[in-house]
Amino acid sequence: AEGYPSKIAAQVPDFHPEDYLERKDARRTDRYIQFAMAASREALDHGRYEIDPARSDRVGVIIGSAMGGLETFEEGYKTLQERGPGRVSAFFVPMMLADMAAGFVSIQIGARGPNFATLSACASGAHAIGEAAATIRRGDADVMLAGGSEAPIVPSALSGFAAAKALSTRNDDPEHASRPFDLGRDGFVIGEGGAILVLESLEHATARNAEILAVVSGYATTADASHIVQPAPHGEGAARAMTLALERACLEPRDISYLNAHGTSTKMNDKFETEAMKSVYCDSLPPVSSTKGATGHLLGAAPAIEAAFSVMALQTQTLPPTINYETPDPDCELDCVPNAARETSVRHVMSNSFGFGGHNAVLIFSQLEPR
Repeated sequence: AEGYPSKIAAQVPDFHPEDYLERKDARRTDRYIQFAMAASREALDHGRYEIDPARSDRVGVIIGSAMGGLETFEEGYKTLQERGPGRVSAFFVPMMLADMAAGFVSIQIGARGPNFATLSACASGAHAIGEAAATIRRGDADVMLAGGSEAPIVPSALSGFAAAKALSTRNDDPEHASRPFDLGRDGFVIGEGGAILVLESLEHATARNAEILAVVSGYATTADASHIVQPAPHGEGAARAMTLALERACLEPRDISYLNAHGTSTKMNDKFETEAMKSVYCDSLPPVSSTKGATGHLLGAAPAIEAAFSVMALQTQTLPPTINYETPDPDCELDCVPNAARETSVRHVMSNSFGFGGHNAVLIFSQLEPR
């Protein structure tokens, strides 16, 4: 990290791709693909689901990523510059492409249904889950693996985000560097990882006696059409996405028990997201927290891991905290579940995700109502 203004990152320690892939495949895949494969296998195991080859065309995969195989791109370009075009790997392109996590997972597990990637910066994982749910609802699949994966802790990404002054420089105190909604926040901590959910139609899940953790009850996406990297003034685009998600879930703002915020720990996002939430919820704003205080910002994978946290809030009836919250910010006046988890009644959870380019995606997860 020498020479970079931000010297901290939220890395996945002791990750061994050979635990999930054949050694040959591990050598021929970028780290972001490896994260996606590991998470997919764990999701299938947790869901106790094995794909029936005779019905594999009814199983699909959608995995989002903001950066794709950025490490592969850097290494390939370095080889090109130093050793010439003849030494660039034949696997350079398939390892680099941002759709290859979805493609590779489908090959490995034998899923022959709808398959593509969502690329919408830090909203990618939410778009993947929302579009997977929509795919099932319109009858194009019975089961979808959906989420996000990212491995952006490489020089080019660190340099670019540092140049944009988006990264925290609290280098002497890394554990407390990511501090969403806190007055002393100075940027996000870049992170890596992957998260995958198994989505099914209710009929399919019931027929196989699956443990149903939650229902994707609402999904909406909008565009700011305002600025490349800054949120729309007052969070107008985000507010429209939240409102649409509530409408599609047939819920009122007062029905939401908890909101998992995008909450990046940057000055602009946290301020405008707060304004957006308040404009939608008025006097019924529920407890809000940002789990990025604990995980860092996983870019396109962030919405997927936050979707998992949202489902866990429903399962455990516990709200995850916003850690590192010390000094209230008058621009972010919220019940942000500061520093300690909170047990409470949770029925419906909203999860916000926003990305460079003005992309907004909002998911709502609900408890399964008794039939």
